[in-house]
Amino acid sequence: MGETNHAIARWLAEAGWSETYINLAVKAIIILGILVFAYAAAVLFRRLVVPLLQKISARTKAAWDDHLFSDKVMHRAARLIPPLIWYVLLRVAFYDAPVLLNVLHKACLIYLIVAALQLVSAFLDTLYDISSRHETLRNRPLKGVYQMIKLLAVCIGAILVVSILIGQDATAVLAGLGASAAIIMLIFRDSILGLVAGVQLSANDMLRPGDWITMAKYGADGYVTEVTLTTVKVQNFDKTITTIPPYALVSDSFQNWRGMWDSGGRRIKRSLLIDASSVRNCTAGELAALREKGLAGAAAAEPVVNLYALREYAARYLKGHPGIHPDLMQMVRMLQPTPEGIPVEVYCFTRETDWVAYEAVQGAVFDHLFAVLPDFGLRAYQRSSDREPQSSES
Repeated sequence: MGETNHAIARWLAEAGWSETYINLAVKAIIILGILVFAYAAAVLFRRLVVPLLQKISARTKAAWDDHLFSDKVMHRAARLIPPLIWYVLLRVAFYDAPVLLNVLHKACLIYLIVAALQLVSAFLDTLYDISSRHETLRNRPLKGVYQMIKLLAVCIGAILVVSILIGQDATAVLAGLGASAAIIMLIFRDSILGLVAGVQLSANDMLRPGDWITMAKYGADGYVTEVTLTTVKVQNFDKTITTIPPYALVSDSFQNWRGMWDSGGRRIKRSLLIDASSVRNCTAGELAALREKGLAGAAAAEPVVNLYALREYAARYLKGHPGIHPDLMQMVRMLQPTPEGIPVEVYCFTRETDWVAYEAVQGAVFDHLFAVLPDFGLRAYQRSSDREPQSSES
């Protein structure tokens, strides 16, 4: 180290420099050389090494290495080169100033830690991109896990920076933080709960991005767009966004409609309210008319109650309807009579799970059933009846 300084000093003296400025000039030349060398090494890495690695990865069949050797990751990796070179070569310029050299070494280490954290962040972002494209992992709420790893990396980096600044071992800093564990737990409460909840949601496959969930407590009724460490974003059907803490999805109850999508059918469970006063036995002529219209089975025997004939026809209608799923449960039943009439419930599943298509099929089914009620001699109950009220005689 001294020999390098002396060689430069002799060269400057031979060039006619004054001894007063030689020491400063020597240090300036060495520092400039270190900076130029570090910059050149970083440029060579970006211009030569990175393209070479990207060409090699492009020739492989795997896609993950293309992400790992992307420009974003490699440029973050290139930032590690200057502080490493400075840390090694600065002692050449400041070998005779140990205090200043120690300060500069600490600055280099802090710079190196910050650059390493940026590289870790870019690496985790790349892993998230890879997992989001993977067929098995794309539906897992992994973003919160990656965010937690980033947070842990930042905490470790902060501990290392503090230990460098105070000149103590990192374990001593951790021991000091142990006394403040309660405060730390309070500060990072949501993040810790979010991490635990994210692991539970992922391990039990309770929630995936793209699921349709309903959680009345938070006013959520829509599709999950993002699952992070601290929030779950739900886009409601009116295009508003509801944010829910992840731990709320574990501690409280919510409805996930994914099972409906996976089953391939969407349930219809709706009732017709029949006016009880219109229920009666069908006459022979009415049965013949129903058979002629295809509304009653040929084997229907007398006497037949018109409400039973309606239920029997509705069951046959559902079996032949192209929009109703034939492999899932179908049922037409009469429920407990109410003051508003006799409920006849239609229970079946549509082939379509999309909301608009589902409503179209459901509407068509009930439009038809309402239309055929008069053929059976039945009336739908409604509070404002079209029949004239009977006037009471005084």
